[in-house]
Formats: sequence, structure tokens, C-alpha cells
Amino acid sequence: MPSHKPLKPSRALALAVHLALGTLPLLALQPAHAQQQVQRYAIPAGALGDVLSRYARESGVAISFNAGQVANLSSAGLQGNYALQDGFAALLYGHGLQAQASSDGYVLVALPAANGAVELGATSINGQVLGSTTEGTGSYTTGPMQTATKLPLSIRETPQSVSVITRQRMDDQDMQSLEDVLKNTPGMSMTKDGPQRPTFYARGFTVENLMNDGLSNDLSHYLSRDMNSTPDMAIYDHVEVVRGATGLMQGSGTPSAAINMVRKRPTADPRLSITGSAGSWDNYRTEVDGSGALNDSGTLRGRMVTAYQTRNSFQDVADTERSVFYAIGEADLSDNSTFTLGLSNQSVNNTSTWGGLPTGIDGSDLHLSRSTYLGNDWEYWDQDNTTLFSRLDYRLDNDWKLLLAASRTWSKLKMLGSMTERMGDEGEVFGQYLGQYHYDDEQSSYDAYATGPYQLLGRTHELVVGASRRELTFEGKGNYSDDLIGMNIHAWDPGSLPKRRLDLNYWHQDRETSQTGTYVTSRFNLADDLKLIVGGRLDWYDSESQTRNGTRLGKPVNVSVTRNLTRYAGVIYDLDAQHSVYVSYTDIFKPQSEQDASGSELKPIEGKNYEVGIKGEYFDGALNASAAVFRIDQENRAKTLERYQCSDLVPSCSEAAGKLRSEGIELEVNGTVLPGWELGAGYTFAQVKYVKDGDPANEGRLFDTDIPRHVFKAFTTYQLPGELERWKVGGGVYRQNAIYNKGDNWYATDSTYRIEQDAYTLVDLMLSYKASEHLDVRLNVNNVFDTRYYQSIATNTVYGGNFYGDPRNAMLTLRWSL
Repeated sequence: MPSHKPLKPSRALALAVHLALGTLPLLALQPAHAQQQVQRYAIPAGALGDVLSRYARESGVAISFNAGQVANLSSAGLQGNYALQDGFAALLYGHGLQAQASSDGYVLVALPAANGAVELGATSINGQVLGSTTEGTGSYTTGPMQTATKLPLSIRETPQSVSVITRQRMDDQDMQSLEDVLKNTPGMSMTKDGPQRPTFYARGFTVENLMNDGLSNDLSHYLSRDMNSTPDMAIYDHVEVVRGATGLMQGSGTPSAAINMVRKRPTADPRLSITGSAGSWDNYRTEVDGSGALNDSGTLRGRMVTAYQTRNSFQDVADTERSVFYAIGEADLSDNSTFTLGLSNQSVNNTSTWGGLPTGIDGSDLHLSRSTYLGNDWEYWDQDNTTLFSRLDYRLDNDWKLLLAASRTWSKLKMLGSMTERMGDEGEVFGQYLGQYHYDDEQSSYDAYATGPYQLLGRTHELVVGASRRELTFEGKGNYSDDLIGMNIHAWDPGSLPKRRLDLNYWHQDRETSQTGTYVTSRFNLADDLKLIVGGRLDWYDSESQTRNGTRLGKPVNVSVTRNLTRYAGVIYDLDAQHSVYVSYTDIFKPQSEQDASGSELKPIEGKNYEVGIKGEYFDGALNASAAVFRIDQENRAKTLERYQCSDLVPSCSEAAGKLRSEGIELEVNGTVLPGWELGAGYTFAQVKYVKDGDPANEGRLFDTDIPRHVFKAFTTYQLPGELERWKVGGGVYRQNAIYNKGDNWYATDSTYRIEQDAYTLVDLMLSYKASEHLDVRLNVNNVFDTRYYQSIATNTVYGGNFYGDPRNAMLTLRWSL
């Protein structure tokens, strides 16, 4: 795509009128199914006439034009998923031309000028239809996505709550990690078991899978989360989040959300950007991103991204060093096939404790300074993740496509860290609980599917048929010790103790998991304004693990699920050209290792998601809004039985009778509100309660009290008009309700605790300036009012588990792009 220039309001209005007048007769001539059918294209750069001819040929339509109309005009080609008209609009963007439907196909006609040349801004309501790539659009929303069903559906066409964090929004808010992204995504929450150990939640349930370009990595075990939950965002175009049960795409998991990180792709046109940042606590970061064709014809394209960051922390001693490398290549093997091969590596070295700050024995805040570091200066938490991935896209006849994708990730963790621990007979003193562990985790993911249209009862429908497989191998070893007693938490010296080393052969765990699934999805066009999406998936799941502590070898834990059926159904009804209502049912399963009274495995936990909503799509999809009401029932949770109810074959047993219920509402708006004004905002209320539990006293109570139930998140930017058009201002607000944990103390018999974090509000600001055609300058100031709060609170008073959120901080970024 060509570079964008700021759009003046008068020209935006004129352009909107011309697009409306030019598009209406074209839409009237085009069949409904042709307007909506989305296809993937990988057309290299070249002369505009050649590129248009190839696009028409691959789309199955004819186009007529004379040589004079396209003389001396070039095109950057077309990469990504586009409906027919969207592709024409993208190819002719900036050339003053449009493709108009005729009785013989399409003809190329001139787009009338208004007030001279038309300049298109980076953020404008301008008829530039969004595709599956958000980079360069300047938008806070996107076009077709496949995370929910594998069908390329817009947000409005997807019968579930969907959020997207685009490349533009990541840049505007200086989001550098997945943690930053999800912190700003509606409906997502987070707790921490350590500074580098986030756990993400949606609708009250943990997220147990992360997806890269639709391929899953398993995070169902907390040790795998320790290595794979904090990817850097430098290599990603955008992040898609589909909330609720997503078993159709992921297989096993919880009814929380599917998080799909979509990587940057190579471009045929040459691009280069160099970004440098400097901020609070000696936070320095550089990024280099280069892309372009690797041969004259553009059939071979490549991209490379590198990033390097060092930063200290508002905590004493703590610091981070991070490096990122990403390389991807695409090759057009023929007019109908494209092969992709890529490699990424992320290495992070942290000086960090294992835990957080302690509380009083009653759970009260000890009012420790935010700079307090209760670890040792020799502690570390080092991660290394390498992923090799490939993909083959093959375009068949009659608009059918075949996709084969595979990835393998090698993850390593080496850590030596401590957490504060209450010790003594009554927990009257603090000490350090020390651990040293090495983990190796290998995950492979494979997916193959075919998709395309078919005819039934005089209408065109869409179908996806596919199969996938996931494999995980984990090996961990380590040791722990809690022999340090008598630590003064109010005057602790992190350099007072010599470095400790533990025998890593004391604890050992091996784990292997595999899951194979087949799936089918179809969208039935029952009427022009009524669509039905149905799908199903069969899964075979196997897991085996064994743990050794010292000389004691634990019993192997085997879990197997055969032919689990996952179901998906959604109905979408178009109220008018901009609004649709929908109702959907989705589910997901989670294997469990508990045994029933006879010694057989319990059937899997099942999460059932029921959802009703309304969605609005405005300005050709440049602005999306939605409102949803949902209920999730998680059934078959293990309820422990009394010993006399179990057979002699098992030492303990359970029954699949536990049940949780999550209910709530979600409101969201994303995209271009007015020319130059981008907005991303959402409010979520989600409440999870016990319906049935092994402890009858829990029934009716909240399930996780340390996850906020009410959350509001918003961020907006506005490009100033007129003489100030080089300036862009922005700001964000985050608000959540109070959270708490309470219970009986392990120490101090007959005493209870309550750990609390009051409701709080955070405010962020952004200011950017386009200094020249190639240079942008941006300043981000976060937590402007320096609110003091705990981002995550402890679950008990034994181990330190309170984690402060960042104090006020700033980052200045300079980006040079070609």
C-alpha cells in the first residue's frame, strides 16, 4: 500500500460522497454472494494492468480497460484476505480509478476528482476497506478474521464477542508484550503468581491456549505458562480475541477465550522502519523491521524484525534484558500456491524474585514501599523460546482453498529465586522459600483444512473441513529449600546473602500430551439477511505424567478422552445494512485426572457458552460496536467423595457433579468514529459463582474473588485538523472494582485473613508529532496521577503474593520509516 497522508475533513467528506455515488450502482449489479465471498490473495507487485488482470483471473471475473488508463502505473500487489470489491478498492487505491460492474464483468472507470487531488489519511472514513492485515491502515479495527470458526468472517458476521488490538493501537499505546495487549483488551483480566508468571482470564476462567496464526500452544499446565505466556509484540500485526467457549478451534480448554496472535507478513513493496525508545527506569528499546521482494518478479518476498530492550524497574535490583529475532519468507510456487517459512526467537533474562510482597497475618497491607525488593541480587528468571513454522496455501478451482500449517516451539526456563514465607510456630517471623528449576518444553501443532463455497437449494454457502494435532513434551527438574529464617522485611539487604545452589536432581517431572481432532463448519445463507453457522469437532486426547520427589516416585497419571464431541451453532439476522442480532451456543471440554468410586477416570469438564448480542458495522467496517449477554455453565467438575464411598481400588475418589456458572454483559466499540478520531473502548461485567461443589458452603459464593467483576477500558486518539494536522493526541482510562481474598490462616490457629485491593482508576496520555515524511515522534505517559495499587493480590498470608502496578512512567519513541 502507498504511504498515507493526513486527511483533511473537507476532502474526507468529498471522498465519502464520491465513494457512495460510485459504489451504489456497482452493488446493485453484483450478486449478493459475490459481495461477501472472501478469498486469500498473494499477488506480487508489478505493472497495474498486469496486477489487475491476475486479480480478476484469480477472482473468476472479467475486467476491461484500455492501455492508456494504466500506462506508467504500478501496483504494490495484494496480500491477504479480500472480498471481490475490497480487493479492487485496495489495488486501485490512490490511482483515481474504480472497477465498475457491467453486463460483461467489470470495466475500469475514472473516479471523479473533488477539490483537486484526493489525499487519504492514515485514520479516516475513506472507503478503504479493511483486510486481514491491520498494519498501515491506521485503524483500531480489522476486516475478516478466522479465529472463531476458520471461516473468514467480519466482526459483525461472527456470532460471539470479538475484540481486536491492531498494530496501530499497539503502537499508539506502546504495547510491547502480550501482557500489555491483554491489559487493554475488553473482557480480559490477569493475576500473577510471580513477576514473570501472569495468568490470563476471560469471563472468570483461565485462558489455557495461545494461538499463533491459528495454531495453538498448550498452557493448561502452569509450568508451561511459566515459559510461554509473555511473547513480545514486535513480530505481530494484531491480536484477535474471541471470548467464551472456543472448543471448535482449540479442542480442550476452558470456556474463557481464544487469543490468536497474527504475525506480520512479508510485503512485495520495500519497507524499512527503525524505532528507538527511552523511558523511565532506564528503559531502552530498539526495533528494526525490513520487508520487500527478493526477486524482480516479486514472487519471493521476505521480512525480518529484530528488537532489543534493557530496562530496570521501579523495584530495587530487578531488571530485564530482552532480544527478539523474526524472519519470514513467502514464495509463490505457482499462480495458485504460496509457501511460507518462518523462524522466531525470543530470549529474556530477568533479575527477579520468585514471589511478591507479604501481608499482615490478618491480610492487612504492610504499606511497604513500591521499590521494595525482598529477594537476592543473584536471583534470575531466564526464558528462551524458538519457533519454526511453515504454511502452504493452495487455491483450487471454484474458489476453494487448501491450507496446510505446522509449527514447533522449543521453550527453556532456568530460574533461581525466592519468595517470602511466614515461619515459626505462629508465623510470627518471615523467611525465604528458595527454588531452583530447569524446564524444557517442546510443542508441535499441525493443521490442515479445505474451505470454499458450495451450492444448495439455489443459494451459495461456505464450508470448512479440517483436522489438527497438538503434541507437548515437558521435562523439568529442580529443588527447593526454606531454611532461611529471621528476615527483616522492612530493612532487607538484597546483597547480604551469598549465592545459593541446590541439587537439581531432587525433583523431576515428565509430561507428554497429545490431541488429535477433526472438525467441520458450514455457514448456511438461509436468506439475504439470515445466516446459520453450525460446526462440530471430534477429539482424541491423551496425557501421561509422572513426578519424583527425592526417592519417592509418584504414580503415573494417565488421562485419556476418546471421540469427545464439541458443538458450535450461531444464527445471525441482519436488521438493516448496519446492524445484526445473533444468538449462539458453543462448548469446550477439559480432561481431568480424578477417579470415580470404581477407579475410572471422570468424564471431562464441559464448558457451555450461551450468548445473545447485537452488532453494528459502520463506514464500510471502519467502526464496529457490539453488546452481548452471556451465560457459561462449567459442568462435571470433580466433587470429592467420602472414603467409605470409594472402592478399595482407589485411595480417594470423586464424582463429576461440580458446577460453576458465569454470567455477564459486554459492551464494546472499536474503530474510526470521525476522520482522524480512533476509539477502542469496552465495559465488561462477569461474575462466576459456585452452583454445585464438594463443599456445600461454597454454593452461591463467588468462585474467584481476586478477579474484577466490573472493568472499563478505553483509549482514543485524535489527529488535529488544519495547521496542526501533524499532531495527534490521545488518552486512556482503566477502571476496575475492588477485589479480595479471604480464608482461614495456616498459622495462628482460629484466625482469619482478608486481603483487599480497593477499586481504582488509571489514566494514560499520548502525544505524537509527525516531524517529517519519514520521522514520527511519540510520548506516552502512563498512570498519570501515580495511583498506588496492587495489580494482583496474594491468595493467602503464608507466601508473599502482592504485586504493585507500575507507578507513573513515561516513554519517548522515535520511528523512522521508509
